[in-house]
Amino acid sequence: MTTATSTEKSGRRLPRWATSFGPQIIAALIAGLALGLAAKNLGEPAPGEPNWLTETLTTIGSSYISLLKAAVVPLIFTAVVSSIANLRAVSNAARLAWNTLLWFAITAFIAVVIGMGLGTIMQPGASAAGDVPGEYTGRTGDWWAFLTGLFPSNFLGLEATIKAGETGDLTTSLGFNVLQILVISIAVGIAALKVGKAAEPFLQLNASALAVIQKVLWWIIRLAPIGTVGLIGKAVATYGWDTMGSLGLFTLSIYVGLVLVLFVVYPVLVRVHGLSVKQWFSGAWPAIQLAFVSRSSMGTLPLTQRVTERNLGVPRAYASFAVPLGSTTKMDGCASIYPAIAAIFVAQFFGVELGFMHYVLIAVVSVLGSAATAGTTGATVMLTLTLSTLGLPLEGVGLLLAVDPIVDMGRTAVNVAGQTLVPTIVAKRQGILDEALFNARRTGDPFSDDTEASESGTAAAEATERRPEAAATA
Repeated sequence: MTTATSTEKSGRRLPRWATSFGPQIIAALIAGLALGLAAKNLGEPAPGEPNWLTETLTTIGSSYISLLKAAVVPLIFTAVVSSIANLRAVSNAARLAWNTLLWFAITAFIAVVIGMGLGTIMQPGASAAGDVPGEYTGRTGDWWAFLTGLFPSNFLGLEATIKAGETGDLTTSLGFNVLQILVISIAVGIAALKVGKAAEPFLQLNASALAVIQKVLWWIIRLAPIGTVGLIGKAVATYGWDTMGSLGLFTLSIYVGLVLVLFVVYPVLVRVHGLSVKQWFSGAWPAIQLAFVSRSSMGTLPLTQRVTERNLGVPRAYASFAVPLGSTTKMDGCASIYPAIAAIFVAQFFGVELGFMHYVLIAVVSVLGSAATAGTTGATVMLTLTLSTLGLPLEGVGLLLAVDPIVDMGRTAVNVAGQTLVPTIVAKRQGILDEALFNARRTGDPFSDDTEASESGTAAAEATERRPEAAATA
């Protein structure tokens, strides 16, 4: 036993902190900031043309986001179908589903009230400088578009876009409507439950496909430190402190709201339900951290579900329903705080006075329309949905897009925090939370794959079987 231990210690060449994912992310944040500042100081070789370092950082960051997007469509379909099917193993499934949706709405309402309060008190649009932005020609949202967008035009929710280049050449690109994919997945999952035994082979195939997709996504997640360098570096090099100047108060307002929700509202809810705030933070923090750098709730989904089950003690059958659902509809950052402050900013910037009913509409849109933000990154659709409902100029969206990548990191972190909080609260209220696991000391690497852990565990067991004398001596 002593010999084996000494061999193990001597074989470890790097300290544990150097190979741990958390410190790697922190190191990547620092490296991205340094490289971004260096790229900013290099200047532009020609007006409007990025230098080689900015171009490199942009390519690294965009490539990582593309990898996450590639996994979104199959992940949503297989995860939602499996989550609905897993409700078979949960008693009082209807009550759990109803309570989950109710707490989604309660926390969203609290977040939007905080956003409206900050927007009214801090007046971010009144002090914004700069010319009135030109007409925004990007994707917009309104209630009719939201409702009609629920109906898929094809099974995969694919959308083809044809664009004309500067030389007149036409290019076709394929995108996807996450909301339609969500509707399709829910319909297929419910149909499989209704079919019963005949659907078992399909559900087993779907579960196997989900396991394979999550394995691939875990590989992508392990590349997050590299993607972080590119994403942070590009944001600093492209926007720097110049753009932050005119929109600094707006950005500050957003982050004050995010901090209040993450570090005040959520801990109060945890404490009110008799749980340890420290344990919740330590359990959920790996997913919150990854969400901040990846800016993708769906890309963080496997880790969010992992920490919700393994760290927070939510039963797997329920967590596999609540977490995927929350990853597409539970957006306290993108759908509550951000659109509330942004709408007030646009109104103040254009000199439009908001009345009581306008604030009521902001709250209604934020609580009911959060599914419109379903996707990988950004909350532009939710913002345009809010502005069009209030009758505010959509041109304001173009102005706020300048700092969107900066505020999106904080928004996504709060989104994911809420996606771990609600299942924990509901499980506690329904008496199914494993409080011993919730209060247990955090061990192991939450970024490691379960299959890898099981494989190493199996290998260790086989080694013990091959060496019975050593096991007996130990």
